Amino acid sequence: MRILLVEDDPILGNGIEVGLKQAGFAVDWAQDGRSAQLALETTAYELVVLDLGLPRVTGMDLLRQLRTRGSDVPVLVLTARDTVRDRVAGLDAGADDYLVKPFDLAELVARIRALSRRAHGRSVDAIRYRDLVLVPDSLTVTRGAETITLSGRECAILTDLLEHRGTALSRARLEESLYGWNEEVESNAVEVHIHNLRRKLGNELIKTIRGVGYLIPRDTG
Repeated sequence: MRILLVEDDPILGNGIEVGLKQAGFAVDWAQDGRSAQLALETTAYELVVLDLGLPRVTGMDLLRQLRTRGSDVPVLVLTARDTVRDRVAGLDAGADDYLVKPFDLAELVARIRALSRRAHGRSVDAIRYRDLVLVPDSLTVTRGAETITLSGRECAILTDLLEHRGTALSRARLEESLYGWNEEVESNAVEVHIHNLRRKLGNELIKTIRGVGYLIPRDTG
């Protein structure tokens, strides 16, 4: 999952960026509202973590702009403003969740995962497909009595394909969800991850659509 972090405090922002990457997310970090606007105009994010007290363009204005143009990307607001009135204003402006500073990183990660599940119509973390059960939080897949451990990026690709089953995802689309701005992408990175997934889970699960990308079929059973 690729996340846009919008936070102007360099120490806090760096800590959040490192923590979210360790949790398996691809993170782009914008340190002011205008940079965030440009990022949102050019990149499809699956979630935004948004501070309200930003220079150049405020977080509240950025949130209103997102909703005015019809974007339904989940937005988790981070703020030091802890009054009920401020929280209500943020939620009314279109925020999906609200976390008051200071906060525990584990709670932030849990709330991000909960928003992602909600966005994909799931109430629990497990994703079921035929005889396979993927638990992204633990980087594991179970098939019957067998438990298979995945790397963070293998898990991210499998999650993406399962959440969009029936739709072919291009290599570029998968790369966008795996790597942030400052991460170098090797030319065959996606192919290597797909190869490893097939080795662990069998060649029949992920189909190659020549000239288009990769697909997990819809479960018609």
